[in-house]
Amino acid sequence: MAYGVRTLDALRELGVESHLVVTRAALLTLSQETDLSPDDLTGRADVVHRLADVGASIASGSFRTMGMIVAPCSVRTMSEIATGVTSTLLTRAADVVLKERRTLVLMVRETPLHLGHLRTMTALTEMGAIIAPPLPALYARPESIEAMIDQSVGRALDLFGLEWSGVRRWAGLKGVTAE
Repeated sequence: MAYGVRTLDALRELGVESHLVVTRAALLTLSQETDLSPDDLTGRADVVHRLADVGASIASGSFRTMGMIVAPCSVRTMSEIATGVTSTLLTRAADVVLKERRTLVLMVRETPLHLGHLRTMTALTEMGAIIAPPLPALYARPESIEAMIDQSVGRALDLFGLEWSGVRRWAGLKGVTAE
């Protein structure tokens, strides 16, 4: 959940309007992984949509967006998006992002992956989605878990052309000479 929370914080810092859809599983995960209440989470978003509200603004391609980040993204959500199942606003909004050829970033959080997961990721990539598991960039020499989270969130925001201060950029090898 830290990835979703930090994404909302980063978007606020950048002055980018955010729309939030939270699943029931996400609320359970929030209670296990953080000390935040559901109100703490929703208070970070500019607009909050109910999961069942398939008539919300973000369910239509005529509603202009830069795209969508699903952070974190469960294998279940990833699979629904890949098959075009739109049983909730979350999967409907992701489907709209794909059909409108906007950026869809899925921060898939589960591991290990079996062949079916990998095939689903391939199918989504072929449809235009970007699979961006939140992995630590150890070259950045993170000094905390928060720094690792910020690096992953910042790299996801890079995919939208958003420059956020939480990213430590690669500056090339240091102290290595080539022969």
